[in-house]
Amino acid sequence: MDYMQAISRESDRFADVLREADPTAPVPTCPGWTAADLLWHLGEVHLFWAEVLRSGALEDDDIEAIEQAKPPRPTDQDGLLALFEDQTSNLLRELASRSDDTPAWFWLPTAKTVGSTRRMQAHEALMHRIDAELAAGAVPAPIDPELAADGIAHAFEVMWVWWGLMGLDLEPVGATVTITATDVDRSWVVQAGRWRGTSPDGKVFDEPGVVLVEGPASSDATVSGTAEAVNRWLWGRGPEPDFSGSTVELDALREAVGAGMN
Repeated sequence: MDYMQAISRESDRFADVLREADPTAPVPTCPGWTAADLLWHLGEVHLFWAEVLRSGALEDDDIEAIEQAKPPRPTDQDGLLALFEDQTSNLLRELASRSDDTPAWFWLPTAKTVGSTRRMQAHEALMHRIDAELAAGAVPAPIDPELAADGIAHAFEVMWVWWGLMGLDLEPVGATVTITATDVDRSWVVQAGRWRGTSPDGKVFDEPGVVLVEGPASSDATVSGTAEAVNRWLWGRGPEPDFSGSTVELDALREAVGAGMN
């Protein structure tokens, strides 16, 4: 998977769309945001991660200093576009100069490498490109099937594992669900349920969740569609793909996806 190419391609499309869009247009997939807010957000994201790499940040204390040094938001669209393009170039340059296994701060404590940032930023740029297109009233461009399939895997391998790292247990709801990306012939078996327990800081949790499980692709319920359709649904950017089988498991999965990634 060429994540660098994906970051560059999706960021270029993002900027091209927003360059022509009404800055005040609402973003349907990001309630409360305008197109200008979306442009600032991804510019901030690229600025942040470029600085994480440039500074050699490894600990949470290092991140606070980066946040404090963030420049003010530009006041006009041209300024926002200039900042975005500059910071995208900075991010790509910093990523290109480091190998995947180089240590670097990442929000998931089990994945503190440059490779984690590279993968995450490919999918962040992709999803915000779709947000930009929807804000502009455009039909989203197709997603590369392999990138979409990796986005499905990334959702389960990274985006939804946080709860389990806080000492919580997933109480299963029903049996497993098999999710299949029909155009790339890949499947994932997942278990939906609720994260229940108390975190190390004493906070009590009872939240919907889902985990990837090892096992054969055989379940009481299935979700299937193209990699793009499944990926967009998991990341809250598209309608449900095809569902079949036990409604207990499917409803639990719907709840976990609807709650968003943490």
